[in-house]
Amino acid sequence: MTHDGTNEGTNFDPWYDRYADRTAGLSASEVRALFAVASRPEVVSLAGGMPFVAGLPSELIAGAFERMMATQGLQALQYSSGQGIPALREQILEVMALEGIRASVDDVVVTTGSQHALELVTKLFINPGDVVLAEGPSYVTAMVVFNSFQADITHVPMDEHGLIPEALRSTISRLKAVGKTIKFLYTIPSFSNPAGVTLTWERRLEILEICRANDILVLEDNPYGLLYFDSPPPQAMRSVDEDGVVYLGTFSKTLAPGFRVGWALAPHAIREKLILANEAAVLSPSSFGQLMISEYLATADWKGQINTFRDIYRDRRDAMLAALAEYLPQLSWTVPTGGFYVWVTLPDHMDSKAMLPRAVKELVAYTPGTAFYADGSGRNNIRLSFCYPTPEFIREGIRRLSVVINGELDLLSTFSQTSPLATIPLKLGIASPPSNIG
Repeated sequence: MTHDGTNEGTNFDPWYDRYADRTAGLSASEVRALFAVASRPEVVSLAGGMPFVAGLPSELIAGAFERMMATQGLQALQYSSGQGIPALREQILEVMALEGIRASVDDVVVTTGSQHALELVTKLFINPGDVVLAEGPSYVTAMVVFNSFQADITHVPMDEHGLIPEALRSTISRLKAVGKTIKFLYTIPSFSNPAGVTLTWERRLEILEICRANDILVLEDNPYGLLYFDSPPPQAMRSVDEDGVVYLGTFSKTLAPGFRVGWALAPHAIREKLILANEAAVLSPSSFGQLMISEYLATADWKGQINTFRDIYRDRRDAMLAALAEYLPQLSWTVPTGGFYVWVTLPDHMDSKAMLPRAVKELVAYTPGTAFYADGSGRNNIRLSFCYPTPEFIREGIRRLSVVINGELDLLSTFSQTSPLATIPLKLGIASPPSNIG
């Protein structure tokens, strides 16, 4: 057995024994593995969280491109600084102000998407064996990043109001008792990925206080905060704590992911390290992408466009919830008030990962819950994304999914009646209230 868990006799990579130990943590996420299947036109994909970029009028981008190239074309094709173009960093302050954040332009570091910022922060802080606290469930690719730096990922439970402060306290106490080093708490407090729930204001304050008291940095990831459906979520955690929070933002959800432009807002000392790490990784983020977005923000009604996206995603959320209530009323699910995702809880004895090939045969794709845990939990959960398919396709996708799930329930029921183990009750249960994330 090699260091990455493969059998030497079956490994055809001639370099397998030369890789660094940390590469054992690099593996394709379950979301990435679904893309090939989900991209087939006959498959209704409820799997990937792809923004609906067709909702962005093409003339907005074309106009920004023409103006940018006419006035700043040479700069767009040249290197920029490792911190990002000053004009865009000023505009990022305007964006963050919508969530209560007041900051200095000097503390903003532009990155190649917020995923890159997440990787840079992890690189700066994590030694092998250090603990990262993460919501359970948590963002799938964050788990990949943390694993790639050999972090010990410890999940903290959530409920319909977000991360549970009492669980955070007890988890920290337990880890400290056995001598573990906790480096940071990773959280998506607004419309979380994958659960779709939002951390209440009271809990935000309490969690910040817990982390302050225990010298734990908070890594606040906020890709969805402006995509609310009825009323804004509570203000960002960074709005009340400048020294203990690194805030990650992105234009991927409110504009388009193809630009690959995100940012980190960090305390002053961390910011300096981030700039150095950014330069070491990519030399400088894309000048072209930054200047395009800067021109768009300066000349387009970008707030109005965000309102348009809110309307689109609200309609799709409503379509998904209505279809779930019609076709799968025996299950429970979250009711997101923004963002992209619904988190569905299946009966205890169902395995969403094992069920996926049968779903693909029915021409529907979803993401198994196990993708969002580092410890193998989430087998009876699935994440459904409503951001990309039309309401009609969402309804058809849920109908196809119901064929698979109801077929599994029939099999479980038959097994429970005919198996010698039938005296052991199966927990098929009554569905919990829709807001219970299970």
